[in-house]
Amino acid sequence: MIVVENLVKNHGPQQVLRGVSLRVEPGEVAAIVGPSGGGKSTLLRCINGLETFDAGKITVGDLLISPGKTPSGFLQRLRQQVGMVFQAFHLFPHMSVLDNVLAGPLHAQGRSRSEAEPQALALLQRVGLGHKIRAWPESLSGGEQQRVAIARALAVQPKAILFDEPTSALDPTMAAEVMAVMADLARDGLTMVVVTHSMHLARTAASTVHVMHEGRLAESGPPGEVFDAPKTEAVRLFLKNAKNT
Repeated sequence: MIVVENLVKNHGPQQVLRGVSLRVEPGEVAAIVGPSGGGKSTLLRCINGLETFDAGKITVGDLLISPGKTPSGFLQRLRQQVGMVFQAFHLFPHMSVLDNVLAGPLHAQGRSRSEAEPQALALLQRVGLGHKIRAWPESLSGGEQQRVAIARALAVQPKAILFDEPTSALDPTMAAEVMAVMADLARDGLTMVVVTHSMHLARTAASTVHVMHEGRLAESGPPGEVFDAPKTEAVRLFLKNAKNT
């Protein structure tokens, strides 16, 4: 379970997050949408300890994240509970596909290769890349690289995965490949928090949609409720503009 309470994040004089609170239950898929600059990715990075914040608190399972700098040992524990998939893939270019997936289990968790490799192979099969285990990242399409990144995040057996715009750098065909993998994970009950500009992804894969606007949570609810009967003018305007892009 992930609980964010009254989160405040400042960048100099600009307040990026203005008292954001939300809750993600185990097995839930939470989509975070909204206009660019609304604080969506910043919120995600605070949950994973990639950015500090100025007030409020975040609870991830039994771990409490407080304002200010977080000790490195704590961050390692946090990131074994919460994986992250970025827009830009961030695969290690000098490692094969299989070794990319094994990096977390071997180096962060200290597991043996004989123990971790069967699971890594199974994950690559699951994302449709079992035939690419010896390939180098540069030889893969963008969609394939993102699917490797998902397998790598899953390899440390996290309780939840955060996705930051996982399909925005991909063409429609590659994006569909990645969304199919995410939908499969959602059906299996993996807890996911997904920042996305894809209203289709939010509508079809999410159990809850959170709309952020100017650093605040403007509205939350089931996809049908938020998309078909928005309660606030800010959300109505955002959805109208989203349909026209």
